[in-house]
Amino acid sequence: MPLNDGIRRAGERRLSVNPFYGAANPLGDMAEAPPTHRLPDQPVAPATAHQLVRDELMLDGNARLNLATFVTTWMEPEAGLLMAECRDKNMIDKDEYPRTAELERRCVAMLADLWHAPDPAAAVGCSTTGSSEACMLAGMALKRRWTRRNTDRYPAARPNLVMGVNVQVCWEKFCNFWEVEARLVPMEGERFHLDPQAAAELCDENTIGVVGILGSTFDGSYEPIAELCAALDALQERTGFDIPVHVDGASGAMVAPFLDEDVVWDFRLPRVASINTSGHKYGLVYPGVGWALWRDAEALPEELVFRVNYLGGDMPTFALNFSRPGAQVVAQYYTFLRLGRDGYRAVQQAARDVATGMAARIEALGDFRLLTRGDELPVFAFTTAPDVTSYDVFDVSRRLRESGWLVPAYTFPPHREDLSVLRVVCRNGFSADLAELLTQDLERLLPELRRQPRPLTRDKGAATGFHH
Repeated sequence: MPLNDGIRRAGERRLSVNPFYGAANPLGDMAEAPPTHRLPDQPVAPATAHQLVRDELMLDGNARLNLATFVTTWMEPEAGLLMAECRDKNMIDKDEYPRTAELERRCVAMLADLWHAPDPAAAVGCSTTGSSEACMLAGMALKRRWTRRNTDRYPAARPNLVMGVNVQVCWEKFCNFWEVEARLVPMEGERFHLDPQAAAELCDENTIGVVGILGSTFDGSYEPIAELCAALDALQERTGFDIPVHVDGASGAMVAPFLDEDVVWDFRLPRVASINTSGHKYGLVYPGVGWALWRDAEALPEELVFRVNYLGGDMPTFALNFSRPGAQVVAQYYTFLRLGRDGYRAVQQAARDVATGMAARIEALGDFRLLTRGDELPVFAFTTAPDVTSYDVFDVSRRLRESGWLVPAYTFPPHREDLSVLRVVCRNGFSADLAELLTQDLERLLPELRRQPRPLTRDKGAATGFHH
């Protein structure tokens, strides 16, 4: 999470308390205005504290209109009730909360079956706080497996990890934190993700693995995992280097199994050692849950698994976090149980239909060029047409924000820094009706944007946030 540096301004501001916020009598029960950057001296009534916090949170905007985030922003009320009932359960206390632990185990088994593990009963997996932690765990396993095979050379030899420049920032963090060289395949021309042959050419005896992304956050496209494995098979035949693949399926691993069953990307490929996904993205659960699975016990070195005598029971655990609520895991099991395969297929198809339909309508406006069309992840990216010079994507993002829409604009990484795009993420809850309203707002803005003498956004870094 972001680091905060405490009080940034000289002096201290106090919150403004409406007289009506008093517990009973607007005069006699009026609370003293509490400070913002130190603990108040005295308690305030629960209703007062609630209203003060709620007033500030109004400025966050409407999460349903946030087309930047992949994270789930709507669930059924029944799921919310289950989460409320489980928020006091510490997920790590498996001996104290055995049924919550059992639901986690069932979710792992369901994912192992969904991702075609050779023997789902032998697959190893765990829940995490999200895909970032899951990726860290998968990277640790890759490094430890490489280290065991190279005990005669490590730590003198520096391990490396090969991936596309379009990876989520958690992979850069992994390489930084665990002292692994990041070898990045750049974008070229109209290819906005990893090229299998280019990835294989970056591999050597110190490569711990290659990361393939099933659903790039930059444009929603699938990386060709099967072709990547084939390139590494050929590399092994030439050099003897046996390099495993980790599939970062943060989004696509909960889309492709239902909508793209003919795409081979998972444990059906023998070179795929591990897969992660975000339960809180297209797994359809509120923020706070991810999943990491390994093909079998051999793919996850036993020495990374801690066995803790905790609260009276022997508990194996593999995690960066220890204490966390069980609510999101329970919600994931609820969603698996509630929807099943056919239900997930219907929900994801609806999101894809919204994405492809909206992409087509935006293209028809004439001012924009599509990079992707939402036919893989329900996500599409577009930029201004070559003849548009009066405004740019940052102007569009800024103006849409005036109507409450959060549509990120951002510049692509090397070697395509010349390309700036807008990206729309279509999630469950972003309906065809909302998509129509967004398109209408965009169309309404175009005459004004076309009349501009030039692009007006000066600080493009602050124009919009791009968050994976």
